Amino acid sequence: MSGMRVVAALGGNALLRRGEAPTLATQRRNLAAAAETLAGIARDHALVLTHGNGPQIGLLALQAMAAADAAGPEAPPLDVLGAESEGLIGYLIERELRPHLPGRAIATLLTQTEIDPADPAFAAPSKPIGPVLAPAVARRLAAARGWSLAPDGDGLRRVVPAPEPRRILEIDALRLLVEQGVTVVCAGGGGIPVAVGPAGEVRGVEAVIDKDLAAALLAVELEADALLLLTDVPAVLRDWGTDTAAPIARATPAALRRIAFAPGSMAPKVEAACRFVEATGAVAAIGALDAADALLRGDAGTIVAGA
Repeated sequence: MSGMRVVAALGGNALLRRGEAPTLATQRRNLAAAAETLAGIARDHALVLTHGNGPQIGLLALQAMAAADAAGPEAPPLDVLGAESEGLIGYLIERELRPHLPGRAIATLLTQTEIDPADPAFAAPSKPIGPVLAPAVARRLAAARGWSLAPDGDGLRRVVPAPEPRRILEIDALRLLVEQGVTVVCAGGGGIPVAVGPAGEVRGVEAVIDKDLAAALLAVELEADALLLLTDVPAVLRDWGTDTAAPIARATPAALRRIAFAPGSMAPKVEAACRFVEATGAVAAIGALDAADALLRGDAGTIVAGA
């Protein structure tokens, strides 16, 4: 395929915006708008899509717990729920993309991401999953289930360990698909977290992986020409939340690393962009989903490139 090899990471807003009911109809409606923009890129370039899954995996966990309480079976662990969310979201993305890409092969690949079981993240859970809950409800569930909680607006959210991604186990299969012109959806939610033993044995891990850091790893391992980190804001802001806030149009990784960004929101995107650029010398862009084509041209968002 001509054109560039592009990895695009969809933020959670691609499926559910804050305050929206987590229905399939809502997610399909949001994805329909995203699909038209993304298909425009896929027509001219080799496109690999990743996505967040925080709301979806949290809801799956709540549903699994309700079923376990009612019927007695053990609730599935987070790696299994991560696999379920990859299939669910990949299916929805494929459904919305296909009408815009007639004749194009599109495939979702369940993707396992290796982590280190000794990662310090396991001692400090920080990644929010699931809906924002009323404090009384959240504390009751936390007491019953051993959850860790963190504030989110007026409520509380479950937080889980977010270890560093080390390796994508399916990378060889992904390379083959991309080389054959397949538009691939993979590494959803950062991938299914697994640990790999000395004999190559794989076991699931009770954690989630930051999707932006996993997207950067994926883009490096696929030797992508560009990494797009798509969200619900038009650009990275300097002095966010103050009267002097201003968009950053272009920056080097070194310059961005000297600025403090909000952890859990913009900071992982900035870190992912920096890692990709530092590892490859290629270009990353952070900005609004509906401006993805302009981001790729360098005409919108925050462009991260070497000196």
